Amino acid sequence: MKMITRGKLARRAGVNIETIRYYEQRGLIPEPPRTTSGYRQYTEDYVERIRFIKRAQELGFTLSEIKELLSLRVDPETDRGEVKQRAATKIVDIEKKISDLERMKNQLTRLVTSCSGRGPTSECPILEAIESEESFHAVAN
Repeated sequence: MKMITRGKLARRAGVNIETIRYYEQRGLIPEPPRTTSGYRQYTEDYVERIRFIKRAQELGFTLSEIKELLSLRVDPETDRGEVKQRAATKIVDIEKKISDLERMKNQLTRLVTSCSGRGPTSECPILEAIESEESFHAVAN
């Protein structure tokens, strides 16, 4: 089995060296064996594991959730239903975030519409709404 250095691993996996160190610290990738001179030696399996982590992050999973997915992935007792449930739960989380973002967008749209964009900032309806809880909630609702 061909061994590669941390730098080559980083390039092959599309991450920086600090990311690899961080993943090791968080327990997402196991500490690799070392040469007698102390250099870490990684295998191709590490490249695939890091790519798995990055793809899971792109789907919105946190590093803690990814660690759980990695554990499920290697556990022969794990049923697909467990993985499916975690993915379904992530969908619910994402839908809530989308809803929150839509609410924020609507509030900002109302604030932008209420501002002419001319005049002193001391009379800016956007700043006034942010400063005043009453004004903020009037525009938000």
